[in-house]
Amino acid sequence: MPETLQTPDRILAILADTGARSVLDIGCGGGALSATLSRHGHAMTGIDPDADAIARARKGVPDARFEQATAEALPFADASLDAAVFLNALHHVPVPLMRKALAEVRRVLTPGGTLIVVEPLAEGSFFDVMRPVEDETDIRREALVALRADIAAGNWTELSEQRYDRFTDFASVDGFIDYLVAVDPARRASADAQRAELDALLKHRATPGENGFRLTQPMLLVALSPAG
Repeated sequence: MPETLQTPDRILAILADTGARSVLDIGCGGGALSATLSRHGHAMTGIDPDADAIARARKGVPDARFEQATAEALPFADASLDAAVFLNALHHVPVPLMRKALAEVRRVLTPGGTLIVVEPLAEGSFFDVMRPVEDETDIRREALVALRADIAAGNWTELSEQRYDRFTDFASVDGFIDYLVAVDPARRASADAQRAELDALLKHRATPGENGFRLTQPMLLVALSPAG
């Protein structure tokens, strides 16, 4: 796939290849991915532990179903969904519960179903500028360790793996801070307190983009099917 292909397009391509229709968006936030997949004909269900996020998702994607829930305790019947997606979400599951979350996905997937895990790696200019606000080096590593361990245990068949760069442009440091806070509102105080440092890092690490400063975030996408 071309390096310029965006993450939703990569997910859509895999879902098309596997014939999945019903899709679970785990850690759906405000429903951005669910909205995109719904527009392409997928029957979307989303979960997130944050009540405000679920409220926004229900308002923004009225054709989808959204439930306040955690990945390690999915409120769905066995073998009830064709596919599931962790988009930048597995590393937000508490480390001791990551493999339990993966087991829950196996439980709710139909035979031959598909799990897509997309994780940002702890490298790249985006990560470097974000690090003063929240250093996710360890938690991102733990997510990949849990995923690899679950594959090694024989629980999954790996369908494909892609590494690619996600490019994001920001007009100013304010836009970068707003982006971080939209993912996690708890970051606001730290980001505001370190605005000067973030501004300096942005100008040092970014490359010119169409809309100002361009930051690069290396990503890993792994597509799996339950073994057996």
